[in-house]
Amino acid sequence: MLKVLCLFLGFALPLSLSAQNKPNIIFILADDMGYGDLGCYGQKLIETPHIDQLAARGIKFTRFYSGTSVCAPSRSSLLTGQHTGHTPVRGNKEIQPEGQFPLPDSAFTIAEMLKQAGYATGDFGKWGLGYPGSEGVPNKQGFDVFFGYNCQRESHNYFPDHLWNNEARINYPNTPENQQYYAPDLIQRESLKFIEDNKERPFFLYLSFTLPHAALQLPAGDRYLEYYKRKFNEQPTSIPPQWNGKGYQPQAYPHAAYAAMVSRLDDYVGEVVEKIRSLGIENNTLILFTSDNGPHHEGGNDPAFFNSSGNFRGMKRDLYEGGIRTPLIAYWPRVITQPRVSNHIGAYWDFMPTFAQMAGLPIPSTTDGISILPTLESRGKQKQHRYLYWEFHEEGGRQAVRMGKWKGVKQQVMRDANSPMELYNLDTDPGETIDIAQEYPQIVNKIQKIMDDAHRENPGFPFLKK
Repeated sequence: MLKVLCLFLGFALPLSLSAQNKPNIIFILADDMGYGDLGCYGQKLIETPHIDQLAARGIKFTRFYSGTSVCAPSRSSLLTGQHTGHTPVRGNKEIQPEGQFPLPDSAFTIAEMLKQAGYATGDFGKWGLGYPGSEGVPNKQGFDVFFGYNCQRESHNYFPDHLWNNEARINYPNTPENQQYYAPDLIQRESLKFIEDNKERPFFLYLSFTLPHAALQLPAGDRYLEYYKRKFNEQPTSIPPQWNGKGYQPQAYPHAAYAAMVSRLDDYVGEVVEKIRSLGIENNTLILFTSDNGPHHEGGNDPAFFNSSGNFRGMKRDLYEGGIRTPLIAYWPRVITQPRVSNHIGAYWDFMPTFAQMAGLPIPSTTDGISILPTLESRGKQKQHRYLYWEFHEEGGRQAVRMGKWKGVKQQVMRDANSPMELYNLDTDPGETIDIAQEYPQIVNKIQKIMDDAHRENPGFPFLKK
């Protein structure tokens, strides 16, 4: 089907780049990793040397945000460059027997945009934005190559009976009793092959890993699992003698397993860096590492043990900082020549305009984002958001706005659009511990007006009830 023609806001080449020297883009997305799960963000128990090295040689962002606080809508926000009041997919709406509510054919994605500039495009990992055969599958949303899980529900098992190679189902002889093929290893192998295959042309690699999402599963004899069992002196928990394959597989050593999954992801990142280095394309490749939302507590995981939310309030499914503030590391040797920390306030919808400028393309008019290329390049004036907006469509519905230092949060909005607002000053109270809404009614009214204006009702995901 034909895509709707995308309108554009303007045309601007970045100062340090030209259309003849387009940089490669590798976007690495962790799944349910908290702000505090990396050593470079303060983690004390889990070791992440490869990712820490990227931060030590690049830019570490401290005030960057995901699309929202669960998988599918956060990824929809990322790929369409739109916040969750505008992006087409706004919740984890399941389709049986496999898949989720699809991105429509009319959606314009980062991958489609970059293909206009001659980029090879590949997604390896978890999709979750359209069931097999729908218009929402990766190959119909701008990706030349896809390998991994179509369905985020299927990705709860790291030893699946199938994965997808583009639109072809690939079967594996995994069973609960016979776990041979570990999906992250298979996905990593294909992603490295994609880099090798496209080393002579600009490419966009979207590495949508499933680690460290539940279930807490690792291959037999995993060295990190054994290492962390000893490090934590963890004693086994009582688990059922046999897992039937339904729900999350129980884990006898949940602390060690979660840490091992994060360290295993760190190894994969190291392998990606080594691959581009060995091919001689490291200097012209931007690597971005982030997470789709805050830490989870499913499958026996214990985010409090690791301080996974990094002293922020909340976790996955919350619109408090712990649910949506995410680590973001940018590594680009040719451009980012001095390591630094950035306090710039940005969000997922900023990646589309950033990549557009990097590729010498006009910025799509459909995006809610602002290019952060001036921050990456350390030149020119970085534009600032007037506000950031989020909505969440589970547990009664939530809305949140960040406006400068102010953060407004509303609960139960699907039951009552006029539910009271909580207000926090993030400069003095980053942990969102003191609700000061009664003291600043004018700020509350401004944020409420933003919420009213930012939300556009979507028939597939009805939200506010007046």
